[in-house]
Amino acid sequence: MHHVLVIGAGTMGSVHAEAYAAMNHVKLVGIVDIRQEVAGKLADKLQTRVFGTVEEALEQSERIDVIDVCLPTYLHKEYVKKAAEAGKHVICEKPLARTLEDAQEMIEFCREKNVRLFVGHVLRFFPEYREAKKLVDQGAIGDAAVVRTTRGGGFPRAWNHWYADFQNSGGLVLDMIIHDFDFLRWCFGEVERVYAKSLLGRGHYDVDYALVTLRFVSGTIAHVEGTWAHDRFMMKFELAGKKGMIDFDSTSDRPLVSTSREVAGGSVGVAVPESPLKRSSYYLELEHFLSCLEKGSNPIVTAQDAYEAMRIALAALESIKTGKPVELAKLPQTV
Repeated sequence: MHHVLVIGAGTMGSVHAEAYAAMNHVKLVGIVDIRQEVAGKLADKLQTRVFGTVEEALEQSERIDVIDVCLPTYLHKEYVKKAAEAGKHVICEKPLARTLEDAQEMIEFCREKNVRLFVGHVLRFFPEYREAKKLVDQGAIGDAAVVRTTRGGGFPRAWNHWYADFQNSGGLVLDMIIHDFDFLRWCFGEVERVYAKSLLGRGHYDVDYALVTLRFVSGTIAHVEGTWAHDRFMMKFELAGKKGMIDFDSTSDRPLVSTSREVAGGSVGVAVPESPLKRSSYYLELEHFLSCLEKGSNPIVTAQDAYEAMRIALAALESIKTGKPVELAKLPQTV
């Protein structure tokens, strides 16, 4: 039985807490949030306790094995270190931190305290993305040549309007399309060069748009598009290679399609549908992390993976700022 404490009763904290509450092998010890009324409603729903601070939770709880940090990005380092200092394993929402220096400090601190650090890059647990990764690994499209991803929705509204503060959130690039950076690196390996354009700094934070071009060591070129100017959330990708294409569109009735090219130059489309999941991708992600604790195994996405996704995102932000391409080799590469 895993005893889990969730810090944060916002959108992601609620999603995580509800997932834990649905697991037979987990006891949701409580929810920490300075907003007692908001946390109280969630706690009542999930039949757990509310704490005003982490210290209060640690002092009053009989047992805590894992602390799940679902707070604004700029608070991640403080609370991950508090959890590790208390000897608790840590699950932290993405992005791991606001800066590479903070991310490195967090990873090293958890290592020193001999606790596991898991980072919630949940895209690897979405069935369509896992199926696409499997097809790529099986050679279904051959050598990948050109890739395109799109992710967008409305501007996120949250506590203290923190997404609007670029210094705290990192904006659209670090907070949202970092999902796609992680997925693409998972599929196609290391990125060597980044070039990006966006509306950042033009006074349109709530209708932001970014287009990031990635060049992989393998030669694959990816175009990553992100927007906070849509009313409805959607995500898409096209993975094209010498043998065919994998196409996903979350707004489509048949979202995932794999198409193979015939030798004669024609094509035939084969749908690769996924059955609706009984459990959400967030549930599967958290269940996986807890399983890794039980087995002592490595997770599908590691803290180092989270660090590398940050390197790509921050390189994109540097390119947006300077108007020039950024070579990834010039950023810190390892922790």
